[in-house]
Amino acid sequence: MLPSCVTLQRSWPRTGDIRTFGSFCCPGALGERVRAVLTIAVLVVHIAVSAALIFLILLHSGKGGGLSDMFGGSVGQAAAGSTVVERNLDRITITVAVIFAFTTLTLALRVST
Repeated sequence: MLPSCVTLQRSWPRTGDIRTFGSFCCPGALGERVRAVLTIAVLVVHIAVSAALIFLILLHSGKGGGLSDMFGGSVGQAAAGSTVVERNLDRITITVAVIFAFTTLTLALRVST
């Protein structure tokens, strides 16, 4: 097993001084840390996107109108089929669903390897 960090030193023959030139971490140890941090970051994004997706789906109007009636979605719906608000809600929901699918696949690949 490789050490996690290595310090570079050089001793001078005449004076016996030992000077430290620097230290570096091995790629294996650093790679595991970066991997863990990225996994946590993707997990946080995944949880936030999950909550947003639930909220956005509940805002859509169903047979009875849904929660979108609270924001005035039913007023314009009677006059003109689908309002701009409904179309924008659809677009945002699709975008969040694609991000959710991407984070799900990313977490599945990170956990399996």
